[in-house]
Amino acid sequence: MKQIHSDILQFRGSHYEFGKMQGERLKNSITLENRRKQWKAKRPRFEIGVNETKNAFLQFAPGIWEELLGLQESLELPIEEVLRDFGGYRIDAMPSGCSIVTGNDFLVRNYDFHPQTYEGRFLLFQPDDQGYAFIGPSSRIIGRMDGMNEKGFAMGYNFTHRKQPGDGFVCYMIGRILLETCSTVEEAIALLKEIPHRGSFSYVVQDVSGESSIIEASPRAVNVRKDGACTNHFEIQQHENRNYLNDSHERLAAIRQEPAATKDAYLAFRLFNDMDKGVFSKLYKSWAGTIHTSAYLPKELKAWFALGGNREPEIFDFKKWLAGEDLAETQMYGEIDTEIGFAHLDKQFV
Repeated sequence: MKQIHSDILQFRGSHYEFGKMQGERLKNSITLENRRKQWKAKRPRFEIGVNETKNAFLQFAPGIWEELLGLQESLELPIEEVLRDFGGYRIDAMPSGCSIVTGNDFLVRNYDFHPQTYEGRFLLFQPDDQGYAFIGPSSRIIGRMDGMNEKGFAMGYNFTHRKQPGDGFVCYMIGRILLETCSTVEEAIALLKEIPHRGSFSYVVQDVSGESSIIEASPRAVNVRKDGACTNHFEIQQHENRNYLNDSHERLAAIRQEPAATKDAYLAFRLFNDMDKGVFSKLYKSWAGTIHTSAYLPKELKAWFALGGNREPEIFDFKKWLAGEDLAETQMYGEIDTEIGFAHLDKQFV
């Protein structure tokens, strides 16, 4: 078992200053060193156009562009490198697992991916310039793989396929934009129908009314369906699915076999986090091992979070934090059944 942790970061202020703060923390970090090594091994197959990327951010989330500029200032890097490493536009996302279930007042999610991609950052950000405050773990520093905002809007996404990518945003940046700009399921559906998509992902969204939807988004189409559970395949755009889907169907079946879990947040959390119930995955070498389990309760504005399996969740009262009560904790701890290194803890060799 590998002992890991996530840093808990809290920030109130402008996007630009938020970017500067994150850049200062990244300087001389293992995370940044590992990111540079990854690009030495795998060069992007195209040049990222600065003006094209800027215009895309200004259209959908101008505050995030300011955050990228703040990050650039503190890291003292060319904007092209910042966009390549943190921009989430026209970059390929690696295949992953992930499972999500929603009930009347919760969204529970297993984040299944490769340890070398995990940065160990859990953030609370309250902007004073534009966009909604939100809570959740980060992906590629600027992006978010799941979370909830001040309006009680929660989201997570599940990988489907990387084939035939489009010119658009990747999953973790779309997740961030959803949290920044949407307060309802309807607003999320409208955004996902308008924003350009790089790959094929299901976005599961829920708002404070209890309404939830699964939005199947590919570079070619966006479809909406109603269901309480989602894994790694499309039901409507089935032509977008991968050929091998056994693991995805097995996890979906494990969720459906426990209907009581969709009626209670804690039962759903246990179904996902307990390592013997068929949803938690140990496929770390296959880019699909469970690293964290998160739960969001929109009506209570509370977030639950656990690193690794068979754990009780850390509980965060986001409503109190929004009212100005800072968290005393600075780290969360857990353990993962793998010897693979993590992006924020272990120097990687390529």
